[in-house]
Amino acid sequence: MVERARQLYTVGVPFSPSLDTAPDPYHWPVLRSYDLQHLARIALPLGGIGTGTVSLGGRGDLRDWEIVNRPAKGFVPPNTHFAIRIAGEDGLATTRALEGPLDPALYEGSDGSPAPNHGLPRFRECAFEAAYPLGQVLLSDPDVPVTVRLQAFNPLVPGDVERSSLPVAVLRFVVFNSGSAPLQISVCGSVGNFIGRDPACDPNLKPRNRNTFHEEDGLTGVCGHSDLDPDAEGWGSLALAALGQGAQVTHRTAWASLSWGDSLLDFWDDFSADGKLEERQQAEGDDAPTASLALSRMVAPGEAMPFEFVLAWRFPNRQSWTPRGRPHYASAPGGANLVGPPTVGNFYATRFQSAWDAARHAAAHLPSLEADTLRFARAFYGSDLPDVVKEAAGFNLSTLRSQTVFRTPDGHFFGWEGVHDRAGSCFGSCTHVWNYEQATAFLFGDMARSFREIEWLHATRDDGHMNFRVKLPLKHAPAPDVAAADGQMGCLLKLYRDWQLCGDGEWLRALWPRARKALEFCWTEGGWDADRDGVMEGCQHNTMDVEYFGPNPQMGTWYLGALRAGEEMARAVGEDEFAALCRDLFERGGRWMDAQLWNGEYYEHEIRSPASPEAIARGLRHPNMGSANLSDPDLQLGAGCLVDQLAGQFVAHVAGLGHLLDAQNVKIALQSIWKYNRRTSLHPHFNHLRSFALGDEAALLMASYPRGRRPRRPFPYYNEVMTGFEYTAAVGMLYEGLTAEGLQAIADIRARYDGHKRSPFDEAECGHHYARAMASWGAVLALTGFGYSGVTGAMRFALAAQDATWFWSNGAAWGTLTQEPENGGVGVTLTVLHGGLALHELVLMEADRIAARQEWPHFHTVRAGDSVTLRLEKARASGTGAG
Repeated sequence: MVERARQLYTVGVPFSPSLDTAPDPYHWPVLRSYDLQHLARIALPLGGIGTGTVSLGGRGDLRDWEIVNRPAKGFVPPNTHFAIRIAGEDGLATTRALEGPLDPALYEGSDGSPAPNHGLPRFRECAFEAAYPLGQVLLSDPDVPVTVRLQAFNPLVPGDVERSSLPVAVLRFVVFNSGSAPLQISVCGSVGNFIGRDPACDPNLKPRNRNTFHEEDGLTGVCGHSDLDPDAEGWGSLALAALGQGAQVTHRTAWASLSWGDSLLDFWDDFSADGKLEERQQAEGDDAPTASLALSRMVAPGEAMPFEFVLAWRFPNRQSWTPRGRPHYASAPGGANLVGPPTVGNFYATRFQSAWDAARHAAAHLPSLEADTLRFARAFYGSDLPDVVKEAAGFNLSTLRSQTVFRTPDGHFFGWEGVHDRAGSCFGSCTHVWNYEQATAFLFGDMARSFREIEWLHATRDDGHMNFRVKLPLKHAPAPDVAAADGQMGCLLKLYRDWQLCGDGEWLRALWPRARKALEFCWTEGGWDADRDGVMEGCQHNTMDVEYFGPNPQMGTWYLGALRAGEEMARAVGEDEFAALCRDLFERGGRWMDAQLWNGEYYEHEIRSPASPEAIARGLRHPNMGSANLSDPDLQLGAGCLVDQLAGQFVAHVAGLGHLLDAQNVKIALQSIWKYNRRTSLHPHFNHLRSFALGDEAALLMASYPRGRRPRRPFPYYNEVMTGFEYTAAVGMLYEGLTAEGLQAIADIRARYDGHKRSPFDEAECGHHYARAMASWGAVLALTGFGYSGVTGAMRFALAAQDATWFWSNGAAWGTLTQEPENGGVGVTLTVLHGGLALHELVLMEADRIAARQEWPHFHTVRAGDSVTLRLEKARASGTGAG
């Protein structure tokens, strides 16, 4: 089934074969290719976790310089570009910007084209290849005797957050001489020193910046500095370095200060003359000088020659969620810095003392960093899953490297929900958004556990009330705030999931007391489940940014999942009585929902008005987001078919907790979401809020009302389309065997992010690079059936119907599993490519039963580079079911 789906939903875009004729000693895997008509919106973030990024544009430009602690969509430092000069033995030379043609949408402006470097000559043909974190730009031109492949990446090594958190972008220009004579090739990079002048900085500041030249063994380059106040948010340093031996390196630390655009003219003439640069002195009044660095080499006929650069940065003064006492969005009444100083800093800045230090580190370790990144990319993108699943899961990992995520000097990780063009969107590592993403736990387990520690040790009060947004700086006694029903319950599920993945019982015991309190908080007077019957009836603030009143499937499944997780964790710490209570509530609540909320096709919301405002426990109702009229609440779901009505079930499946509700009902509900919420075209669709899908695009609506009874004012987003919620439904479909529907839902999403209409590396919701979209990793788990318990050493996969190789990861180790079904059995090879895997049992599942099993007498560790090869005999159909 999976192989058939892989063939049906391959989404590559063809491109001109003439662009890829060069022999390539630097072969990188490619998942998707984009032709010239699908380049305009591409922006692949280059940067580490918590460092900020510079994005590689579809035509080969560097755009969106978001390295100064805030988003900066559209910002490009002045004069920043790369160029190439090609000279033959006859003395004829050609100079081009190392970019493809401008999109016609950039032709028009009040003063002509608004595009950066619009007047530079370019290559006529261009294509883009991607397998995130790897981006490649292919350039060719019939008038130019070389083709160029730009390879750009930042190291991404699952299980190794430190090596995946470097403030650098590696740029390799592989130049292929397709002619019959040697060529003198020069490649030059120029970067404007914008320190103190990026969009995040106070425009009244006028620092004097300077560039310096650095040279040491194997590394040559320029570094940008500033006399800006070292405590200012925008203070820091930049570096552009050239790697390798054998090239002649020339540089400028400044361009000539000339009028009428002649600074660029002087640079272009100088570089075009001989491919070398002559120094220019920084003029008085030139407070933002441009630095340039050129490499020159002879390239023989038929030879592919690399020209390698590292762009690095260090900007240590990250502000709190609301810098200088002002919120990041005008409507917010206050901000996190009300409880402490605004500067919180960056962890990566404690590792490197300057941008040059970061460049030096990256250059010294580049071979191993690239090799390990390629090992991951080849294992994941080469696995036998549908291309569209690998694209959705892999390309959305870019969110972890965007300004959505940061890390403070104490080592803790934090996340916005997403980012706007110039500011973060919705602070606080928002629990009800981050609940959905599944990538972090399975790729960077220590990072996920950091989020859990913040939630339980810093955002949860002694009474079990968890603030769904954490403040900065951290306080052990959280300030009063609102508790979100879905956010709090989801954190219990995530705690269970992450404990299972790491197997650390002491870690669980340290967090369990607060987790137990969080469940007991549900049962307080005026609370979510005040009558303690396993059903949430109270005032439930949630991810729709309103409160639901009365039982509903969205909060209901989160609650049932939390009860199941609570049962298992309580039993693990020896609290059997509490485990039994959780089990009892889970069973009673599930039966009630199946009996009362199930309408034969999907689960509905039964709206119940509270007796009075005073009947609602403190901290459950947001002062200005939900219904003002409690006697007849508006902004409710009601009889709608909600796209994520089974959100808790989705995460319960990921965590290996099984079905929370009647399995047949769950499957029918997902079929109903497909039937009623999917639109193959949005031309006739009315939407009164934000539009993330338009025209002839296909999508799943947030809600539909096939049986009528729509509230006059439903919850705010009911007409919208948002990818994180679509993935939640799609992954649910995959878990329930609705493979064709689930894959098509994912294909619908990725068709909208095709490079022409939207960037493939930026799925937006309330902001760019939205965290919820990383729910897409769940599709990998659902199709492979992967699960792992570090507690028991048990590893499980789905039984493959035919030969298959799948990628697996548990947050610390990763590798591949190959299955070769044979008569009466299956040949299995489990390979560890990174980390160490503690293994006691390997299980292959077929639907809900164990199809084959191998158990070892004791735990043993399979280390990186090692494999376990064995033959498993298939169990009879009446074999033992999954526990």
